[in-house]
Amino acid sequence: MNSPDIHVLYVDDEKHNLTSFKATFRREFTIHVAESASLGLEIMKENNIQVVLSDQRMPNMTGVEFLSKLKNEYPDTIRILITGYSDIEAIIGAINQGQVYRYIAKPWDAQDLLLVIKQAYEIYSLRKENEQLIIALEKANKQLEFIARQGLLS
Repeated sequence: MNSPDIHVLYVDDEKHNLTSFKATFRREFTIHVAESASLGLEIMKENNIQVVLSDQRMPNMTGVEFLSKLKNEYPDTIRILITGYSDIEAIIGAINQGQVYRYIAKPWDAQDLLLVIKQAYEIYSLRKENEQLIIALEKANKQLEFIARQGLLS
């Protein structure tokens, strides 16, 4: 299943990781990459990104800090933390604070990561669908209230 309409951002300060990620998943998704959290934030401003993956250990801003910022500015985006270190405190904190959907250890397995990204997008899609259903339900309720006030219901 090719899903180029799914936009995925990967933030990592190591260029070879970005190159490998893009080469691995470019046929599955529309891939955006950034070498820093600040560049990642710029990409977020310019694109409708549904899934974000971030390395934990980066200069200037950790992955948890970056994903926490995304949670506030882009709450619908599904966030995934990737790290080669067993920085358990950061991982537990990120998960407990709801900043991340999943934690992935480096080196990642392409098939496993593909499945995780597809699952993350499914959650994103279901949340968006739920938002639309709630809007439709609220509209229908307002219409029913109007009809009831008019005495048109028997």
